[in-house]
Amino acid sequence: MKTVAIISREYNIRLILESILRDYYNLYFFDDMQSALDHIKGSILDLIILDIDIEDRKNIELLSELKGDPVFGQLPVIAMLPEINVAPMWEYIYADDFLWRRCIEVDMLVRISLALKRAERVIEINPLTRLPGNIAINKQIQSRLDSREMFAVGYVDIDYFKPFNDRYGFSRGDEVLKMTASTILKCVKDAQPKNSFVGHIGGDDFIFIMDIDLIEDAAGHIIYQFDKAIVGFYDEKDRLKGYIESVDREGEKKRFPIMCISIGIAHTRFRRFSHYSEMAEVASEMKSYAKRCYGSCYRIDKRTYAKA
Repeated sequence: MKTVAIISREYNIRLILESILRDYYNLYFFDDMQSALDHIKGSILDLIILDIDIEDRKNIELLSELKGDPVFGQLPVIAMLPEINVAPMWEYIYADDFLWRRCIEVDMLVRISLALKRAERVIEINPLTRLPGNIAINKQIQSRLDSREMFAVGYVDIDYFKPFNDRYGFSRGDEVLKMTASTILKCVKDAQPKNSFVGHIGGDDFIFIMDIDLIEDAAGHIIYQFDKAIVGFYDEKDRLKGYIESVDREGEKKRFPIMCISIGIAHTRFRRFSHYSEMAEVASEMKSYAKRCYGSCYRIDKRTYAKA
């Protein structure tokens, strides 16, 4: 089931929406955008329904900020509007669709379905984690390089994920990927709410972009939260043993430790990159270096480079 956040102070509106949607979607309720932001920025959502009073500038401003974020800009938002006879002022309300309150019982299910299908057609996002994919990742890195920003890229890889998938099945593996995505997203956005980015390359590989001075603390926090959560995905007997038995890529039976993560970090402090692939290559190299360590770990490129 897809997940929908409903933002409204009106008790009756919330009851009506719950009765309409609870059989089709996982629902979260909030009084206003401010109270919803922590959840939105630390979770995997598919759509927001926002009950808007045209005079409520705070909710409208927070919605504008959310839609301006490169991670959340693709998140569809349906605005519910009061009974008025004029069209919404779309230059101020950054919603993807709207309907009047009086129509929600008749039209809301259809509007949600259309909004989700439209988002899947026009936006390049990972269908499992709802994070931007490779096209958006490459654009983010390249645009920052072109503008000569000082920034850092973190490349995250889950170690021993394939044996876990083989042992427990794809469904539990998908839950691990969603947990990892939400962990990275929350840690990054907690450390740097603005001008940061999180993307899903595919499989068990993720990217995050931050200010150089913030990225190491964020990487450490990601590792801490991941290591704390990951053991809960194993059966008790495997947790107690500290490993699972599965087959390797050659088909031989082996023991594999509890999953951990490796993070490689590249940055622009000592080196000028001209193309996103160059920076991604250094981050991948650092990730491979981190994989040599026991357990979860990050490695940052500390090399200096002679000027061309």
